[in-house]
Amino acid sequence: MRFQTPLVPARLIRRYKRFLADVTLEEDGREVVAHCTNPGSMMGLAEPGMRVWLEPNDDPKKKLKFGWRLVELPDGAWSGIDTAVPNRVVKEALLDGVIEPLAAYQNVKPEVRYGTKSRVDFLLSEPGRPDAYVEVKNVHLMRETGLAEFPDCVTERGAKHLRELSAMVEAGHRAVMVYLVQRTDCDRFRLARDLDPGYGAAFDAACAAGVEMLCVSTRIDRESVSAGHLLPVDEPA
Repeated sequence: MRFQTPLVPARLIRRYKRFLADVTLEEDGREVVAHCTNPGSMMGLAEPGMRVWLEPNDDPKKKLKFGWRLVELPDGAWSGIDTAVPNRVVKEALLDGVIEPLAAYQNVKPEVRYGTKSRVDFLLSEPGRPDAYVEVKNVHLMRETGLAEFPDCVTERGAKHLRELSAMVEAGHRAVMVYLVQRTDCDRFRLARDLDPGYGAAFDAACAAGVEMLCVSTRIDRESVSAGHLLPVDEPA
């Protein structure tokens, strides 16, 4: 997934009201407000002074002319913060067949109704195979070196998705949760059970029901974000 326009560097002043961030553009020193498309806590990724990368736009319908896309970490690693990116990255990966456990499916449909007033991120189909219901979650929390964790705050919506995937397995379908790690400095994944015990319980129940759990790394630079290789996922407690 390539960014539509070249990103520009800035320094974070503060993030506030969840979806807004004050930044200083490195090019000319202007202070501007950027749109932060992330409802989570962004623990460790929203500290004042961090170097961030913004996507400019000239859309007259948009009040804010910059969207916050990346954080450049002190050690040279990258983290994506835009929660709209994972679905785009996973869609490209599914169509290109680069997520090996799902590579046999040729038909990929996004946003298909299922469950209770929900839409599954992707419905995969292929003659001779059970339909596969795929949900995608954005991961960018790291509290221990190299260890990606999800979630970074309480997510009842996330637990609901696990329950709905479990129901799809019971109905005879295949159900898969894909955790996309939008960081380049992680090589393994586990749940942040201390931050949301309810999600941990839902995860364990979904595993027991037969929901498949996949974690996919990413390659990130100033031009694009793309799917990488599979990372190990922790087992139920």
